[in-house]
Amino acid sequence: MSFLIELTRSEGDPKVLQSGPSSLSSSDRLARNLGWFSIGLGLAELFAAAKITSALGMQGKENLVRAYGVREIASGFLTLSMDKQAGLASRLAGDALDIATLATAIRPDNRKRGNAALALVMVAGVTLLDIIAAGATTVRHTRRPGQARSYGDRSGFPKGIEAARDAARKHLADLRSTPNITSSTTKKPTSTDD
Repeated sequence: MSFLIELTRSEGDPKVLQSGPSSLSSSDRLARNLGWFSIGLGLAELFAAAKITSALGMQGKENLVRAYGVREIASGFLTLSMDKQAGLASRLAGDALDIATLATAIRPDNRKRGNAALALVMVAGVTLLDIIAAGATTVRHTRRPGQARSYGDRSGFPKGIEAARDAARKHLADLRSTPNITSSTTKKPTSTDD
């Protein structure tokens, strides 16, 4: 990624030597990964609906699976957006629909009910991840009315205040040790009061 940034950099722009730590928390990364998973699953449901329904013993439900694919893609994009809470809530609602639909495939006359049961277990696992991500994201990104964010633990200096002070002291010491050329070559104006 830094290679692409360097290609678009203007000549006078400073060069990025090293990037700092990510500002994404683990809940943000989980939500982002769930968003990409949702898009991938949605594309699979759109383009391989016949194979999915055949594997689950749910032939004739291809259009329903395609509709679920569109829902997954929309939920994925919403989860990747700034409003990830709404995206995760839509994923949870979709998980409930998926569980209800798969539960209908676990019937005695379905010869592929084992596949449907396995799919149901996998959806339950993803639902658990969705619940964890939604809860953590809500806690991290929701403020109570009237509650201001505290930035008291931040200095604004990438390496900390002490490192900035040490650099300033070193720079000041270097300036003091350098002979002052301007004071010896510049004459003070004299007043011409007559």
